[in-house]
Amino acid sequence: MGEFNWLAVVLGALAFFVVGALWYGVLFGKVWQKSARLSDETVRSGNMALIFALTFLFELLIASTLWHGIERSGASARATMMMAVGFGVTVMVPALGIHYLYLRKTLSHFLIDSGHIVTGMAAMGGVFLLFR
Repeated sequence: MGEFNWLAVVLGALAFFVVGALWYGVLFGKVWQKSARLSDETVRSGNMALIFALTFLFELLIASTLWHGIERSGASARATMMMAVGFGVTVMVPALGIHYLYLRKTLSHFLIDSGHIVTGMAAMGGVFLLFR
């Protein structure tokens, strides 16, 4: 079993965070906002420092859990990426889907957010490959 590598975990979480910034900023920002039924005023009214800080803390939790699983299993490079993307596709996206069904969210909203999760997990897995 390998050691817990905080640098890998922090950089993996940062990779996920950067994907989110690009995903909801440059790539799908306006489409997502419309799908989420959020006005410009509503988006601006949030405490963005708190939202970003909590987002990063949640991403650290995801990264630490993934890193621990990868290290405990002794996963190869291929298995590391399979675990990262697989966790996003088979655990995180279905959990999001369940919530979105009850919240009556649109399919486009679900697809945008699901794409972010899977891409973010792939980025995190890619960072972890640098430390394996």
